[in-house]
Amino acid sequence: MADAKSYIIESLDTGLRLMRLFLTHDTLSVTDAAGELGVARSTAHRVLSTLEARGFATRDASGRGYAAGPELVTLGRPAGYGPEIRARLQVVLDSAAGATGETVGVAALIGDQVVITDGRESPHPVRAVLETGRVHPAHATSAGKLLLAGLTSEQVLALYPSERLPDLTGRTLTSRTGLLAELARIRSVGRADSVGESVVGMNAVAVPLAGNSWRDRLALTASMPADRGSEPDLSRHAVALHGAAALLPTEAA
Repeated sequence: MADAKSYIIESLDTGLRLMRLFLTHDTLSVTDAAGELGVARSTAHRVLSTLEARGFATRDASGRGYAAGPELVTLGRPAGYGPEIRARLQVVLDSAAGATGETVGVAALIGDQVVITDGRESPHPVRAVLETGRVHPAHATSAGKLLLAGLTSEQVLALYPSERLPDLTGRTLTSRTGLLAELARIRSVGRADSVGESVVGMNAVAVPLAGNSWRDRLALTASMPADRGSEPDLSRHAVALHGAAALLPTEAA
């Protein structure tokens, strides 16, 4: 029987490998993609353009790179995207938004990235923007760290094979060793904070919401400007989020 590798379609294989890069990279330039895949820049550009045309990649805010597109984000159907769970989450989000007065969201883990699947935006004039469907590096966000804490150490090591982690703001955890220590702390206290680690001037807190396995766990978050996100504020919001999470209706039999 012929080796399965002999049947590989090279261009399709390149496209699939490039899509996998979006699980470990917030954005990719053509040069980045070419280097990671070991292909010519012209090849990387054609593949990225094809993925963009099909909704599997999208231009980032700078216009100079690409991020995971909506089709790629929903293809894996991470926890929180199904219509049944989304309907059940509405009472939780309404309660969390009312109790905190801040932008709240439900987040799921995709590889080493975290995605907001639903939420409510704060009525404050100055507030965190609700970025539904946008992916962020998990190690830099409260929701991401909380969900990573639900994994085993071996799973975390597989997601982060290198000791060095990307620095987003100067306050981001930049070592795998530091991340593992932080995850151990999160497991013991039942909440995760991000104090300017993902976006300068923005703080957040996250608590567990649902899910019995690493594939379907969710986090409930509250995000706010730093001047409304001191340690006492985050602690108070964590209590409110726990209360809202407890309102999640049980699944129908």
